[in-house]
Amino acid sequence: MMMVRHLLVLFLLAALGACSSMPGGGPVSQTKGEYKVGNPYKVAGKVYVPEEDPHYLAEGMASWYGPKFHGRRTANGETFNMNALTAAHTTLPMPSYVRVTNLENGRSLILKVNDRGPFVGDRLIDVSRRSAQLLGFEQQGVTRVRVEAVSGPDARPTTAFARNNVAPKPAVAQKAPVVLARNSPAQTPTLPTVAKDEVIVQSLEDEEQTSDAGSIYVQIGAFADKLRAQMVADDIRHVGRTLLELVDINGQRLYRVRIGPLQSQKRADETLGRALAWGHNTARIVLD
Repeated sequence: MMMVRHLLVLFLLAALGACSSMPGGGPVSQTKGEYKVGNPYKVAGKVYVPEEDPHYLAEGMASWYGPKFHGRRTANGETFNMNALTAAHTTLPMPSYVRVTNLENGRSLILKVNDRGPFVGDRLIDVSRRSAQLLGFEQQGVTRVRVEAVSGPDARPTTAFARNNVAPKPAVAQKAPVVLARNSPAQTPTLPTVAKDEVIVQSLEDEEQTSDAGSIYVQIGAFADKLRAQMVADDIRHVGRTLLELVDINGQRLYRVRIGPLQSQKRADETLGRALAWGHNTARIVLD
């Protein structure tokens, strides 16, 4: 009997590891894709020629895609998760990594390219819904961005947040993406390879900004299952001081996992970036 119970526990743990449940997106089975460049192809009368271009740098319009494609296979065989930090591009290799900068607010993310698209007008890149939220253009739907090829980690994509001290740049209408540099190492900045437990944080402000409004936390999630909450807490413990608390939310007993308290907004941004980089894509900053 003891052996049966032990096997049942192992089975449940394996099932939890095989699937990730995202609010609003439903469970998505994790499918490993293949490296793929691909042959030239034609969509709506336009020919696209995929190629390896480690010095790719371009500006154009970005859009985002989400629920309609959630759970479907991407062009390189992975499973699209609208809550993950991924993107679709018409010609870059899959997987590859790009730094996408919203030119309207200065925010930037490093995303994993694992799909083809967009094929609407002359848009440059399609990002996941979660990426659009973090880049700050989910509500408006499209924004002007800069896309740069970077050296990516072997495991998960990382985030790079940039604060902006200057007024946002107004969007400039342009019909086609403008390639700024191709195959020119001297002109294109690249990021070093990032280990999966590291995050690159970019900021125009070097000084810590201490919050006077209360204690800042990065909340990883709240779980009805204590075992699941403990697994998440153990997985994220290396990022910072981790709290596992039993709380009552609207009459429901939940186990809440948080990191903190954090001493500044800058530290909160860094911690959120590390949590997202580790795959906890529903993490958010909260203030108590």
